[in-house]
Amino acid sequence: MKFATYKNGQRDGVLMLVSRDLTQTIAVPDIANTLQYVLDNWSELAVQLQTRYQQLNDGMLKSEPFREERCESPLPRAYQWADGSAYVNHVELVRKARGAEMPESFWQDPLMYQGGSDDFIGPRDDVILPSDDWGIDFEGEVAVVTDDVPMGCCETVAAERIRLLMLVNDVSLRGLIPGELAKGFGFFQSKPASSFSPVAVTPDELGDTWNLTKVHLPLRSTYNGELFGVPHAGIDMTFNFAQLIAHAAKSRNLRAGAIIGSGTVSNKQGTEHGSAVKDGGVGYSCIAEIRMIETIRDGKPSTPFMQFGDRIRIEMLDGQGHSIFGAIEQQIKPHN
Repeated sequence: MKFATYKNGQRDGVLMLVSRDLTQTIAVPDIANTLQYVLDNWSELAVQLQTRYQQLNDGMLKSEPFREERCESPLPRAYQWADGSAYVNHVELVRKARGAEMPESFWQDPLMYQGGSDDFIGPRDDVILPSDDWGIDFEGEVAVVTDDVPMGCCETVAAERIRLLMLVNDVSLRGLIPGELAKGFGFFQSKPASSFSPVAVTPDELGDTWNLTKVHLPLRSTYNGELFGVPHAGIDMTFNFAQLIAHAAKSRNLRAGAIIGSGTVSNKQGTEHGSAVKDGGVGYSCIAEIRMIETIRDGKPSTPFMQFGDRIRIEMLDGQGHSIFGAIEQQIKPHN
């Protein structure tokens, strides 16, 4: 199934079922008004929704054209948003660029931070920030949404509790990160509101590209109209989603609607860990990574972070070139 949330003037929007090809949509008020309600009552509602979804795809229902620009993030707010760093190549590059060794434990124990989840940005809404001197960066990621997850569960149980997948733009303010981390208390101001793809999909929509709780497809980032990166989300993912969920649930229950992110999708390629698309590589899912490569190679970065007016588009296509989740497409604008 594919779900979206249309803006309707209310905090949680209105739930929409979206056709597999992302062309048609219907509301389902007789079943559920919000995606959170569906997640809270998944076992009771999933069969009804699946039936309605099949009827939508078969052209049996009166529907309307699906418009991504009308969408909130599928969950406009959530009870939990925890972002991992499953692509350890990305972490290794960060540390290498500043001359620091990476602890061996990073390959066995996932990094994860708890982000703000009360105010997500719509996938086609501007990213509004007070200053573009703070090192604004996009981060292209994949995320899962869970059902209830019991504390201390194993990876098998964690995998069974995955209900939906989305794409993420986990906006980062790179200039604020060092000062916050130096306090020893983690991210806060350096991690403003994130945004998610227009559509959230059930794992079966991915077919055999969903395997071992990884998505085996490239993630496309287009920056100011030019292809910036197409790293493969199933390659170099050190920790799969089952492992990330089990890590998050080690000491707490996760409740229905919890979002767990993969961290920046990153592939290790070539002698310098990566290469730009223009040089024949798969590129990057954030600006920080190309700046790390430049620092390692040239002694200093040359690619600037995002400025007001810059645009980012994040999307994932299936094997036939069709968009799976719709596109996150945003412009950076100043807060007045």
